[in-house]
Amino acid sequence: MVSGRLIFICSHGRDDPERAILAFMAANTAAMGGQQATVLCTIEGVRIGTRGGADEIQLEGFTPLAELVSEFLENGGEIWLCGVCTRPRGITDDDLIEGAKIVGAARVVEEVVLGAKTITYA
Repeated sequence: MVSGRLIFICSHGRDDPERAILAFMAANTAAMGGQQATVLCTIEGVRIGTRGGADEIQLEGFTPLAELVSEFLENGGEIWLCGVCTRPRGITDDDLIEGAKIVGAARVVEEVVLGAKTITYA
């Protein structure tokens, strides 16, 4: 089996709105185009997948992040939160928005081995 997934890596949130927004803009473009798109949120980006986590993340000239996240999910995108990154921040499944899930490194590695392409907004 070969993965056709595109994994957009987002390691930022409120600490760097532009990088967070750009990752979701690109991922949403892929999802709208019928691609299997996933945003892998790591480090501070994991907060985006929590209730209220994308609120107030905006930057002049860009669509607010909460709007992009909602549109991305409506277009069939998935949000994965790094399990190693959620743990020290106290984020559990109970904190997540619908469409987000906590995944381990093994899941990401499996997808890459199967051929998923990664795009990073570091």
